[in-house]
Amino acid sequence: MKEILVIGSSNTDMVIKTDKIPGPGETILGGKFLLNPGGKGANQAVAATRLGCKVTFVGKRGNDLFGNQTVGLLMREGIDTEFFIKDNDLPSGVALITVDANGENSIVVAPGANGNLLPEDLPDEIFDSNRYPILLLQLEIPVKTVEYAVNKACKHGIKTILNPAPATNLSPGLLKCISYLTPNEIEAESLTGITISDSISCHKAATVLSEMGVKNVIITLGETGAYVLSDEFTGLMEGVKVDAVDTTAAGDIFNGALAVALAEGKELPEAVRFANKAASISVTRLGAQASAPFRNEVEGS
Repeated sequence: MKEILVIGSSNTDMVIKTDKIPGPGETILGGKFLLNPGGKGANQAVAATRLGCKVTFVGKRGNDLFGNQTVGLLMREGIDTEFFIKDNDLPSGVALITVDANGENSIVVAPGANGNLLPEDLPDEIFDSNRYPILLLQLEIPVKTVEYAVNKACKHGIKTILNPAPATNLSPGLLKCISYLTPNEIEAESLTGITISDSISCHKAATVLSEMGVKNVIITLGETGAYVLSDEFTGLMEGVKVDAVDTTAAGDIFNGALAVALAEGKELPEAVRFANKAASISVTRLGAQASAPFRNEVEGS
């Protein structure tokens, strides 16, 4: 069984279902309330595990109820939590999520201990290309930690996938070391200044990112699919049309599935196709980690 290294965040998601997402200064009555495990790093780790890879998760959590629950849940999924560090000074991360009747969401994250995952917290032993062919990262931890991890991975021959979410400025040095960059439309616009509206604008934005040094660009487009720019394939990989219930972790499921497929040696178009299928299943379910499908569901869809 292939192994994947995930370095990133873990949160507890507090979710309210509503007919619509409130505007500034607006108070509305919501419906169902859910308390779910989340955080982009943990979501991606769970997705990859359920899809057939062994996963080591590296992160930081508080010495509190939410943190203890997160450790237990990840271990029950079969994820290696040896390097999931306890921070005695900061609380575990939380996210406040509103989900409307169309499955669209609005999210505010309080990082807590996630924001204190530092380069010195990452042991040299995790950067082992013989064990981990793929390193998956996001941006809910400090950028300096992401940069350190990517540079270490590059030196040791580990391929890196960076999901640049939430959107922030990234250094040219970091982008040149990334094997696969997976922004959504908003993140691609933030990185390039190009508004994504169709395949032409996707290609322009992907080309800018390629010129910045990114080896493979994959812009995720929700149910439309994903636009790929690489030596293997350039163009739109169509998504799977479904009735969305909650899109909260769709991008995380996509990235976890992409990592699994690449770790298994799949060509990029096939890997993106696999990731699209996994993400399409996830949006038909409520919750973040709870929405992650299993391998038989994706292969049978």
